[in-house]
Amino acid sequence: MHKLGLLGRHIAYSFSRIYFKNKFEREGIKDCTYENFDIGRIELFPNIIKNTPHLRGLNVTIPYKQEVIPFLDEMDEVAEEIGAVNTIKITKNNKLIGYNTDCYGFEKSLVPLLSSNHKSALILGTGGASKAIAYSLKKLGISYCYVSRSASKQVKYTYSDLTEAIIKQHLIIINCTPLGTFPNVDDCPNIPYEAITDKHVLYDLIYNPEETTFLKQGKAYGATICNGQRMLELQAEKSWSIWNLY
Repeated sequence: MHKLGLLGRHIAYSFSRIYFKNKFEREGIKDCTYENFDIGRIELFPNIIKNTPHLRGLNVTIPYKQEVIPFLDEMDEVAEEIGAVNTIKITKNNKLIGYNTDCYGFEKSLVPLLSSNHKSALILGTGGASKAIAYSLKKLGISYCYVSRSASKQVKYTYSDLTEAIIKQHLIIINCTPLGTFPNVDDCPNIPYEAITDKHVLYDLIYNPEETTFLKQGKAYGATICNGQRMLELQAEKSWSIWNLY
């Protein structure tokens, strides 16, 4: 029996466990299980590896995509460049190898929405997920600026800096913050939505609710909108191919 799972905090209603349960049923995979490993601090991670026989792979979610790195034996080149890991392969000799499949899922789900006008983006938030988004945009030749609550060397704009002109200069806006996630569905990033046009793409990494307030605002001004569901499905399948159990 192969065991897989999700490492995170407060993940009772995770996408991954339901996705893989359905996948195993749909594809008749009977010798795999997928469970949540919900820990309050990353220092408990080695106990999972030590005390879970037949564990072959993990997905990693908030808040451990960066914190897990010191516990790994290796990282592939993409994960190393991004500086965040969302997939771990556990080899037969118990080596832990880190990968990032978020970038794959994001890129494959974004590309169909783009036109030749889409040359620059605003990334809202600076957490582990935002690093994979930045990597993908760079790969696609799209320039980007980070937006956060406070300025830093990495952050070009704070939310209070954003003007209508800045919004109009950046036709892709990606929400990498948790604002708007269920149950706090009325929350959204504080940006000048009135500057959004039908040339904009608004992409939200959140998938629950299906249409966040951020996306509803964009839709009201004619923007193309996309939630995080497709990205999650694509990254999950990429993780499965990395674990390579068969």
